[in-house]
Amino acid sequence: MKIAGVQQKPHSLLQRLWILLPLLAVCLLLSCAAVPDADRILAEKKPDAGPARIVGARGPLTAEQSKELLKDIGASDALRRHLAIEQAVAENPLVAGNATRILRDGEETFSAIFKAIKAARHHVNIEYYILENINHHGTELGELLIRKHREGVAVNMIYDSFGSSKTPPEFFDRLKKGGVRVVEYNPMNPLEAKKEYSLMERNHRKILVVDGNLAIVGGINLSKTYQSSAGKSGGGDDLENAYWRDTDIEVRGPVVAQVQKLFLDHWQSQKGPKIDTDGFFPKVPAQGDELARVLGSTPEKEVPRYYVTLISAIRNAQKNVWISNAYFVPTDDQIEDICAAARAGVDVRLLVPDKSDANIAIVMQRSHYKDLLKAGVRIYETHGIVLHSKTVTIDGVWSVVGSSNLDQRSVVFNDEVDMVVVGEDTAAQLEKIYLQDLAEAEEITLAKWKKRPVTRKFKDFFLPIWIKTIESSL
Repeated sequence: MKIAGVQQKPHSLLQRLWILLPLLAVCLLLSCAAVPDADRILAEKKPDAGPARIVGARGPLTAEQSKELLKDIGASDALRRHLAIEQAVAENPLVAGNATRILRDGEETFSAIFKAIKAARHHVNIEYYILENINHHGTELGELLIRKHREGVAVNMIYDSFGSSKTPPEFFDRLKKGGVRVVEYNPMNPLEAKKEYSLMERNHRKILVVDGNLAIVGGINLSKTYQSSAGKSGGGDDLENAYWRDTDIEVRGPVVAQVQKLFLDHWQSQKGPKIDTDGFFPKVPAQGDELARVLGSTPEKEVPRYYVTLISAIRNAQKNVWISNAYFVPTDDQIEDICAAARAGVDVRLLVPDKSDANIAIVMQRSHYKDLLKAGVRIYETHGIVLHSKTVTIDGVWSVVGSSNLDQRSVVFNDEVDMVVVGEDTAAQLEKIYLQDLAEAEEITLAKWKKRPVTRKFKDFFLPIWIKTIESSL
C-alpha cells in the first residue's frame, strides 16, 4: 500500500494559533510555571534512599552483589550515593546486563530503527513527538509498518498532536486502514481530548520498542529534517535544510522492560484501543555489562525525575561533567550547581548551538555565559549545524541520553524519556563523540566574550531583560 505523495492540507486555525505559542511558552517557562524545589526533594529522598538496588536478568541482586558490581565498574563513593538517591527519584531500579550503542545523527539512527522494525517478530511500539513518513534508502516507514502488520507483527503508534501537526492526516488514516493501531497524544482539539485537556502538556518522548528486547530512545524525531546534510560542512542559516546534530541510544537487554512500561502507561492514559500485551515483557537474558535505568518524566508526577537526578549527579561529580544540550535555558538551581562544580575543580564543559529553531533560547542561553565562564565552565558553540542533542557524561562512568532539554518546558510541561547508563563503555562512546564535536565547535572564552561587538553586547543584555519583563507581567 503506497503512502507517498500525500498532499499536505493547510493548517487549521487552531494549529496556526500555535505559531504564537513559543514566545508565550518561554515567558511561562522562565518563572510563571512553578519549577519544583530540587533541594527539598533531594533532602526528602536522602534519608530513606539506602543502597542502590540492582536487578539482574534473573531477578534482584543482594546488597553485597550490588556493591561488588558497582565496585567492578569503578563507581566512586560519591556515585554510589548518587545512585541511591536517583533510585528513590526514578522509582526504577538499576538493571544489569545491557548492551548499548550510541547512534549519531539521523543516518545511524534511522538505519538502526528500520533494521529493528524489519527484524521484528512479535510487536513494534513507536512513540514520537514528531512522526513523519520518512523514506530511508528507498523504504517508507508507513509501508514497512503496514507490511509488518501483514506478517503478523502487532504495530502500535503514539504521536504528539502538536509535534506532528504538519504531518498529513492521510498518513495516519492509511496506517489505521492498514491495521496499525494509532493514538494521538493530547489532541489539540479539546473536543477530542482523551483525558483532562491541557494544551501546554506535550509528549516530547522519542521511543521505539521491538519485541520487548530492544529499545531506541533519544532526541531524534522521525522527521525528514534529519535527512539533510546541506549544512554539515558549514551551510547557511536555512534551518530546514541545515544538518541537525543529534544523539540516540540503542539498548538491548532487561532494561527495555522499563521503556515498554512507559509506552503502555501513555497508551492507557490516552485510552488507546485494547492491545494484547502478552509477549511485551519477555525474559531477556543479559546482553552486555552496562547498568541502566529509565527516567520517565511527566508533569503528572510531583517529582520531575530527570531534573532532580541530573542536579544530584552534577553535585556528586568528582572529575568531569560534559553536557551537550539544544535548548540551554536552565533554572537557577542548575546554573548554581554547574558553576559550583566548576569552582570545585571539576572539568565542566558545555556544548550548545549558535543557531536554533527557537532563537529566543539562544538569547537566554548567552545571558548566562558571563557567570559560567567566571566560574570556570568551558563553553563551546557549534557552527554550520543545528545542535539538537541532549547528552551528559560524568566521571567517565555515568551517562544519560534522552529527550529532555535543560529548559523549564522539559521540567514543567513535557513528558520526556531519558536513559541513564552506568558503565565505562557507554561513557567512552559518548566522550569520543563529544570530543569530535568540540573539535568542530568554537570555544567561547571570557576574554573573547568581553570583546564581542557592542551591538551584540546590547542585544545580549537587553533582550533577556525584555523577555523577563514580559513574563513577569503575565
